[in-house]
Amino acid sequence: MEIGIYTFAELRGDSEAGVISPEQRLRNLLEEIELADQVGLDVFGVGEHHRPDFAVSAPAVVLAAAAARTSRIRLTSAVTVLSSDDPVRVFQEFSTVDLLSGGRAEIMVGRGSFIESFPLFGYALDDYDELFAEKLDLLLRLQEGERVTWSGNHRPALDGIGVYPRPVRDPLPIWVAVGGTPASAVRAGRLGLPMALAIIGGQPERFTPFAELHRGAAREAGHDVVPALSINSHAYVAESSQRAADEFFPSYAAMMNAIGRERGWSPMTRPGFDALCSPRGALVVGSPEEVIEKILFQLEIFGHERFLGQISVGTLPHTNALRSIELLGTEVAPAVRIEIARRDAASKPARAGRS
Repeated sequence: MEIGIYTFAELRGDSEAGVISPEQRLRNLLEEIELADQVGLDVFGVGEHHRPDFAVSAPAVVLAAAAARTSRIRLTSAVTVLSSDDPVRVFQEFSTVDLLSGGRAEIMVGRGSFIESFPLFGYALDDYDELFAEKLDLLLRLQEGERVTWSGNHRPALDGIGVYPRPVRDPLPIWVAVGGTPASAVRAGRLGLPMALAIIGGQPERFTPFAELHRGAAREAGHDVVPALSINSHAYVAESSQRAADEFFPSYAAMMNAIGRERGWSPMTRPGFDALCSPRGALVVGSPEEVIEKILFQLEIFGHERFLGQISVGTLPHTNALRSIELLGTEVAPAVRIEIARRDAASKPARAGRS
């Protein structure tokens, strides 16, 4: 299993932490990516938002800077809001990141959980899903080859025009991020694309139908290889369970409550947070041992190939985020990999006996 981190580079938190400047947050973010690379994590994702409470509106720019400071970690958007972007520019930008990083770039596309980018770039919300479907079709055509002939309703046609630069990795990996829409899971499966499934509330078991829809749609579409699945959750690791909860709760609750006021959610309370941190809750928060068990518990449910944790929710103190990244890379990830290898080895004799 690949284990990594994603972030939206938030700028606000609790009243004590206050608000940091976008300049400082981006400096912190590059330190986080560099450390994740050093401690052996597999993936780092950077999200796109167009709001005053987030620092990143151009993930490819941040990932290009990170490419120069890292050597092995994969660099992905998490997500690129493809509905309000131009697929040609997206492909060019991430091809450039791929060249700078020696073949470590990925694109994770989504429809977007916020709507600010639509009026900003002149798109109608009424076309929300149609925009995504059409632009994903073009992006996949760009992935196939350098000269593209394509036409649609929301972008000028291409008639055998070359698109450059081309990436090191051929094809450039494209993932689809899915929240709570079954049709999105089916679409990713039919296209044979890997899916990133966000689980930020409730019990993980409730999301198994999305994984089943994704894999079932891929099989029905005739894909020989079932596309990969990533589980993306809020996560935080500290030396003890109590310390993890006490350190993560203030900035997490402040961010979730701020968004919740916009969307009509119930306020996040400490008892509610503690329930989410329980073994069957959505938050992957606790000591290294507890986080290991939770990742393995999710593996039993989903059989996924990747886990990404969002550690820096709100303005979590930078030193805390760095320590959590270090624990995830040096204690959690190695233990998870060893256990998965042990289980795989133990299952081989049983499979051989049945053959």
